Amino acid sequence: MSELTHFNEQGRAKMVDVSDKVETVRTAIASSSILVNETIHSQITEGTNKKGDVFAVAQVAAIMAAKNTSTIIPMCHPIPLTGVDIHFEWNIDDAADHYEILIQAEVKTKGVTGVEMEALTAASAAALTIYDMCKAAGKEMIIGPTMLQQKTGGKNGDFQRKG
Repeated sequence: MSELTHFNEQGRAKMVDVSDKVETVRTAIASSSILVNETIHSQITEGTNKKGDVFAVAQVAAIMAAKNTSTIIPMCHPIPLTGVDIHFEWNIDDAADHYEILIQAEVKTKGVTGVEMEALTAASAAALTIYDMCKAAGKEMIIGPTMLQQKTGGKNGDFQRKG
C-alpha cells in the first residue's frame, strides 16, 4: 500500500505529512449554482425574504465554510487562509422562467498545500445557505453543478477548466 499517499502501512487512513513541502502562494476558484423560482428571485432582488439578506448571509456562510473545511473533510489540513472572496451573479431567462444564481468562490493562502477543497466547500455552503434561506418560497431549487474552475501554486502546477 506504500504507493497510496493517504494510507499507512496497515492500510488505514492517514493525513499526509506536508512538512517537507515548499511554501508557495496558492489560489483556487470554484463555482456552483442554484436554480430558483421567480418568487425566490423577486424576494432576493427586492430584499423581501423573511430570513434577511440572502446574499449577505450566504457570503458569510461561504467564508466560514472555507475557514472550517478541515473540520468536515477528514483528510484536509487546517490551512491559514489569506483571502476568501465570494461573488454572486444572476443568469436569467424570463421567457423560460429560468432564474439561476451563479456562485464563485476564490480562496488564497501562502502555504504548503492547496485550497481547492476550501473553495469547493465555500461555493457549496453558499448554495446550501441560499436554499435554506429560501426554502419557504419553494423547495424545488436545484443546486449544482459544483466544480473547480482553476487553481494555482504547488508542485502539481496550475489547473484551468476548459470550456
